[in-house]
Amino acid sequence: MTKLETAKGMRPQRKLRDGVHVPKVTLAHGGGGKAMRDLIDDVFVSVFDNPMLAPLEDQARIRLADLARHGDRLAFTSDSFVVDPIEFPGGDIGKLAICGTVNDLAVGGAKPLYLSCSVIIEEGVEVDLLRRVARSMAATAASAGIAIVTGDTKVVGHGSCDKLFINTAGIGVIRDGLDLGAHRAEVGDAILVNGLLGDHGAAILGARGDLCLESTIESDCAPLNGLIDALLDACPEVKFIRDATRGGLATVVNEIAEASGVGIELDERATPFREEVKGFCEILGLDPLYLANEGKIVAVVPAAAAERARAAMASHPLGRDAAIIGYVTQGIAGRVVMQTHFGGKRIVDMLVGEQLPRIC
Repeated sequence: MTKLETAKGMRPQRKLRDGVHVPKVTLAHGGGGKAMRDLIDDVFVSVFDNPMLAPLEDQARIRLADLARHGDRLAFTSDSFVVDPIEFPGGDIGKLAICGTVNDLAVGGAKPLYLSCSVIIEEGVEVDLLRRVARSMAATAASAGIAIVTGDTKVVGHGSCDKLFINTAGIGVIRDGLDLGAHRAEVGDAILVNGLLGDHGAAILGARGDLCLESTIESDCAPLNGLIDALLDACPEVKFIRDATRGGLATVVNEIAEASGVGIELDERATPFREEVKGFCEILGLDPLYLANEGKIVAVVPAAAAERARAAMASHPLGRDAAIIGYVTQGIAGRVVMQTHFGGKRIVDMLVGEQLPRIC
């Protein structure tokens, strides 16, 4: 096992334990003693390996000067993940936890820097499953350039939670001079997305197997900070960015319309969906506008900068299918409408209730 490095000025780290030698988690692994230390060392510390985590104190210690180098404001977010199933085509709960928190920071214009990871584990969960999830988290964090620097582990009795729940909190720093917000949309602004919508929701529903549908759709789960950096570098006029997770595209554009007191008109022909997703929704009676995404953003930019913004996203691997899908209008304030394939218009309301529970 790789020896953890020790950052300058930090207390030397303790030696890692040999590992867990039982196949499943027991309540002893949450008891605070040797079994718990073995589990933490084996599953988490060995793969999250970084100098800030190495001392294994009760908190991560971050130099303020290191934060200030990136901007003038701190961004802080927290999210919890309860997705069912834990592993699904295109990802798992660990990848989802990293991507979700990284993206929540990045859409505010922040550079994601540090994450915490807290897990609640049900007694009886296979240790190998935990190892796969932790490795997935480590790989995704590395690809996003963010470090997991602190965390917590709890074990609960059988039936007290569903296998594994994860909470991640993240901090980042917002670049100087940037002001993004849903309230900034104005008449004439363009609405953009970075690619095909609804893949995550369709992938999760297919993976549950309740409906006996064969599906090859994979989740779009991905950290978007690199794409967002490319967008902001090419188009600093961007007014708003948000990731379209639960509630999908429809929920985000309704939030923009309400916050800015404007109308929004979308073009169904320009809104990108995979044919398999549209077919999936037709069979199940779902509206793909409300399907969850974990690798898609909605952006508002001035019309004059719309094509430049689209091209910037399209130049990134996670934005190849970027599209301008609509515009802010002088319509009824707070109302979103869609120009349909057939030439008519329909109202796109805010999602009422939960279309698909435990999607993230």
